[in-house]
Amino acid sequence: MPARKGTATPKGGAVAGATTEPAGLNGDGSAARSASVIANVFDVLRCFTVQEPLQGVTEIAAQVGLHKSSVSRILATLEREGIVERDDLSRKFRLGLGLLAVAGPLLADLDVRRVSLPMLRDLSAATGESAALVLWDGAEAVTVEQVPSAQNIKHTTPLGTRYASPLNASVQVFLAELPDDTARARIEDAAAQTGRGADELLARLHRTRERGFAVNYGDTFPEEVGISAPVRDHRGETVAAVLLAAPLYRVDDRRLEELGRACAHTAAQISARLGAVPA
Repeated sequence: MPARKGTATPKGGAVAGATTEPAGLNGDGSAARSASVIANVFDVLRCFTVQEPLQGVTEIAAQVGLHKSSVSRILATLEREGIVERDDLSRKFRLGLGLLAVAGPLLADLDVRRVSLPMLRDLSAATGESAALVLWDGAEAVTVEQVPSAQNIKHTTPLGTRYASPLNASVQVFLAELPDDTARARIEDAAAQTGRGADELLARLHRTRERGFAVNYGDTFPEEVGISAPVRDHRGETVAAVLLAAPLYRVDDRRLEELGRACAHTAAQISARLGAVPA
């Protein structure tokens, strides 16, 4: 039973009946316990670092001084919310992009996002279509910024939307950065699900490299066209992708090339702002 207000429950040598300050706002310790749980959650999250991005239950328990069962329950809750996710290979945990949903102010300080927004606005205004910025989490492309088209009929997606299919233009951009053997291994499992052969999907990646942008012409949704181009940093690494989304009925072959060039141009502008050397 919780201790009565003004008394302390015997614990660790405390004397029953001794007067104490109230344990919590309600005098029953509930606020203190809640604060303790929250503190434990933050302690668990702080275990994930740049140097050690993957953490298992045992490692975390040792670092925070909690029982493994407690850590496992915390991680299970965080995983359901997308705050952490499992690494497919090691089955350990890492931070998930679900953090984006609760880190809006933090996103404003994300260099690539801050740099990109004015150029995405210009791209959307110039093309009349929705422009977005996507990041790669190692397995999926995730929308982190978007400027909707001003037209009545448009294609938009909520921030945090994930793209996993190699038919998605933004996914093709990131897969095109991989060596052929690595890319093939990544797309072979998806090939059966898309109804396309691995050779066909790999050929798309080659085409993406050649022309500087990827195309999804009604492949994932029959009424939508997606066009994406890579954003590179000062090391020349692809750190993001610009994505244009438009209704298919507005995009014929000629306009497809125009949108592709516009998308690639904007991606190159953003890359230059990040310090990338022009190709």
